[in-house]
Amino acid sequence: MRSTKLGTMMAVLVLSASTVWAQQDRPLSPRGQASTHIGGKWIDITYGRPILRGRNGIFGEGSEYGQQIYAGAPLWRVGADVTTTINTEADLVFGGNTLPAGEYTMFAVLGEGEWTLVFSNLGGKQTFQEETENTVWGAYGYTDELDVLRTTMRVSEHSVSADQLIVTFTDVSSDAGTLTVWWDNQIATVPFEVAD
Repeated sequence: MRSTKLGTMMAVLVLSASTVWAQQDRPLSPRGQASTHIGGKWIDITYGRPILRGRNGIFGEGSEYGQQIYAGAPLWRVGADVTTTINTEADLVFGGNTLPAGEYTMFAVLGEGEWTLVFSNLGGKQTFQEETENTVWGAYGYTDELDVLRTTMRVSEHSVSADQLIVTFTDVSSDAGTLTVWWDNQIATVPFEVAD
C-alpha cells in the first residue's frame, strides 16, 4: 500500500515538474503571422502577440496614451519581442503614398483616435544582445532616418476586448484591403490598395 502511495506521489511530482518546465520554455508573447493574397501577390506580417494578462486599459488616456505600451521606446513595435516585419510582393498604396514591394519593419506612434503607422528599412534583431548596424530590438534604438513611409490609422474603441494582440487583413478585395490592429478595446485600421 505504501509503495503504491509513494509511486503515485512520485508520478505527481514528476508531472508537476515537467509542466512547470514546459511553461517556462513557452514564450510569454507567442509569434503570430497575418497573410493575405491580393492580385496574385502575397503580403505577410510577422509579429509577437502580447497577452493582456489581466491588465485593463493598457493604452491609457490623455497624455499617457500609449506610454505603457512603449515601455521606454520612442514608439511601438506593433507587437512584442522581435520587431514586427511586413513582407509584400506587391507595391502597396497607403494614403496616396506607395510602399514598394519588399520587406520592412513596422512601428506605430500611438495617439487617442489616431495612430501613425511607420514602415522602415531598419532591420530587426533576433536577440537583444545582437550588435548589427541599422537594426533594433523591438523599437529600442529606433530612428526615423530609415523610414520609408508613414500613414495615418483611424482608431476606434470596441465594446469587446481582445486579450491577445491581433494583426489581420480585413475587407480584402481583388486589389485592396484594410490593415487592422486590435488589442484590448482599441482597433486601428488603415486602407490600402495594390499599385497599378
